[in-house]
Amino acid sequence: MKTIRFISFLVFFSYIQCQTLQRSLLDAALQHINSQNYLEENLRHITSIMVAQFLQKSTYEEVQTVVKELVGLAEKCKVLKSHESLSECSHQLMTVFLEHICNNQGMADKHLFSECCSINNTARLKCFLLNKKDDAGYNDIFQIPNPEQTCEMDKENQVSMKERVLVLLTKKQPKASFSEIAKLAMDVKNLHQICCEGNTAACVLGRSQLMNYICSNQSILSSKIAPCCVLPEPFRGECIINSENDDKPDLSCLPISRFTEDQFVCQQFTDKQDDFLHEFLYEYSRRHPELAVPVILRVDTVYRNLLGKCCKLENPLECYGHGKEMLQRVVRESREHVKNHCDLREELGESDFHDRLVVLYTKKAPQLSAQELVMFTKNLAAASTKCCPLSDEQQFVCMEDSAKLILGALCRRHEAEPINAAVGHCCDNSYAFRKPCFDDLTVDGTYVSPHSSCDQVIGFKEELCKAQEEEFQTEKRKLLSNLVKQVPLATEMQLQSVTEDFAHLVRKCCQAETRGPCFREEGFKLMVKCQALLGG
Repeated sequence: MKTIRFISFLVFFSYIQCQTLQRSLLDAALQHINSQNYLEENLRHITSIMVAQFLQKSTYEEVQTVVKELVGLAEKCKVLKSHESLSECSHQLMTVFLEHICNNQGMADKHLFSECCSINNTARLKCFLLNKKDDAGYNDIFQIPNPEQTCEMDKENQVSMKERVLVLLTKKQPKASFSEIAKLAMDVKNLHQICCEGNTAACVLGRSQLMNYICSNQSILSSKIAPCCVLPEPFRGECIINSENDDKPDLSCLPISRFTEDQFVCQQFTDKQDDFLHEFLYEYSRRHPELAVPVILRVDTVYRNLLGKCCKLENPLECYGHGKEMLQRVVRESREHVKNHCDLREELGESDFHDRLVVLYTKKAPQLSAQELVMFTKNLAAASTKCCPLSDEQQFVCMEDSAKLILGALCRRHEAEPINAAVGHCCDNSYAFRKPCFDDLTVDGTYVSPHSSCDQVIGFKEELCKAQEEEFQTEKRKLLSNLVKQVPLATEMQLQSVTEDFAHLVRKCCQAETRGPCFREEGFKLMVKCQALLGG
């Protein structure tokens, strides 16, 4: 089974920009890469990518002028003195790049970086990253996050980076020992920090070093990556990312029950809590490569909380002895949520299912605009279309991983502009249980909708006659969302009656010889029905 969930993490450190450079990893990367002339062969391309991404409005000639200056400086990084490091040199490279922009007032203004130029160097890069347009010309607020956004997502997640990496790498390489996986997890965590710093060149160098380490240790890490390791950069990393999970090892001699039945569990938990819990996470992950990362983290959270409670009791074994059943229940309930979701989609059909999602999430987060709600639920519906036709096992993993990204976008929206207390609770309380929390949300009883008349809720525009089907469906769902905001307790039949009449009206009048009179006459009838629903 292809590890789609592994890609969602490795993207963290593939071509991106967070906080501190790790000297040892970068210096090691430089030693290896210099021997292969990797820096010399690819430096101009890497630098061109970085400059073009920051200066999206610049011409090719303008970009190449900046690139030439930076490459000239970067050449010095290949002949470092013994007391220097790549981290120092790459920091200098980025500083020169930002200075170049800030010293050119027209360039800074053109790319909206003027405010950043008044800030000192440390905060300046952060300001540039926040202002950099990640998806030029595409403004859907709930798009799936790109790699740069994952650095910001990292700050919102209470589950530590090391735990998430540990799960991902263990599922990928279940035969590796705990110490080997733990070391690799720390290397990945450090590389993630490097990439998030914003220095593209250092990020690519570190990524190459990591892939070389993996390929040099195939025998202890994975039997599935041999074909990848004979490929040149950058194809090697992409191939490793998309390779299959390694075969599940025979672990019958190491029963997982020792974490729920051994009388010394609390002693280990008390003496070395982090090490003990990381080992549990490692052992559970390699036994369950079929589970999505969020589900394994839910199991880990439940186990952690169980020991925190039981180990304070006089007879802790009697308490945590029920742990196995509790962990199984976490997985079972997660599966049931996904199955019910896909069963509902099968019952309603793709279009009506999207309508249902609009109703459900308008009730949960009515403070969002109708446009935002339609775009958010569009991503949920698209994930269902992709995941639900798969086998039960793949369906489960696919939906969990998709929801992780989509709900992460919603939580970033909440962080930028708070939505409501219930959404805030789901976003802030537990990363692992974020999806179940959102699934369980109902009507936001605190929301009081500004009163709107039907002519404000329903927009009759002859322009709809020129609209493509997707644009028309968006307008219909915005109407549906606005109706729910006004009457959150309206029945499905009442809401459907208005939206179906709206769709019928548009299609009928767009085919009429004289559209204006048709829209006025049929629109009046719909207004009467709408007003009855709104109670006026």
